[in-house]
Amino acid sequence: MVDAIHQFVPSFVPRDAIGTHTRALRALLHDMGIESDLYVGETREAARGETRPYLSYAGARSGPRTWLLYQLSTGSKMAEYLLARPEPKLVDYHNITPPSFFFPWEAHVGVELDHGRQQIPLLSGCTDLAFADSAYNEDELIEVGFPKTVVAPIFVDYESFDQGVDTRLLNSLLSAKRGAHWLFVGRVAPNKCQHEVVKAFAAYRSLYDAEARLTLVGGSSSHAYKTAIEQYVEALGLEGAVTLTGNIGQQALAAHFQAADVFVCLSEHEGFCVPLLEAMHNRLPVVAYDATAVPETLGDGGLLLTDKSPVNVAAVVHRVVSDASVRDALVGAGQERLAFFSTERVRERWVDALKSLG
Repeated sequence: MVDAIHQFVPSFVPRDAIGTHTRALRALLHDMGIESDLYVGETREAARGETRPYLSYAGARSGPRTWLLYQLSTGSKMAEYLLARPEPKLVDYHNITPPSFFFPWEAHVGVELDHGRQQIPLLSGCTDLAFADSAYNEDELIEVGFPKTVVAPIFVDYESFDQGVDTRLLNSLLSAKRGAHWLFVGRVAPNKCQHEVVKAFAAYRSLYDAEARLTLVGGSSSHAYKTAIEQYVEALGLEGAVTLTGNIGQQALAAHFQAADVFVCLSEHEGFCVPLLEAMHNRLPVVAYDATAVPETLGDGGLLLTDKSPVNVAAVVHRVVSDASVRDALVGAGQERLAFFSTERVRERWVDALKSLG
């Protein structure tokens, strides 16, 4: 039986997708009687009480039944540190964005991502078991030679959406509403293709609803790309109709979900895409582009597009927001799909996977 599985996280942000997942996994391990501490490369001040610098892990507490689990989502010196450790190792793979998306915008980020992708096959040689958020991620692990893999979805903190909403913001959004309200949630990054959402939204305003609004929620992974989005919005004459919120708190995020009419995702690279589940949880119909792990996560819970030309996206969104029967069907389908990723079912899949360690 395993005594301890200590988690190593290059950059720990408590409320982002990987931070939320890491915390939930630690809680599950504790419930199973398995010790689990968090060792990090970087963290925010508010989280330092629950984490330790990874270089402080000297192995003094390691025993023959202690495992080290690496939360893999980027390149880092932490991977090199773990490669040199004698303990048996596990990897939880959240995917690494192909660097080609970032090289034209932020070359240094592209270099970091390229470094991370080069580390993946190195980790395969010393990893006893690799977990993957999705079958899409698992396929990548198998391709580079990981000997044993299993799909174990990411934990999502649905309860945080039900604990409160920024009512002042929600009332402001609703009172200003004149047309349909599009929403996308995700870091402003080239792979997430917010520029294509803006382009499709411009077509929608021109063809169907001149009063429509678009909100893009999320911090930025590329200042250059974000600046280009802002300039594009201005060039299309969409100032006042398109809002980039930057990083916001959970209650503000809940307000945006509740005020929106449709969630539009045109991303070209996702290892899982947690906001799809957040949209379903908030009973928001989803229109998404069929790429990477998106169809696997969305399943039958929304509309998948194989053509994301602006006019096609606009026409599909128009049908969703203007036809109550279509909207209701999508919301219902989203609720059914969401059950597949309930906290209870995700815990069961992780327990089954962890039991295979013996």
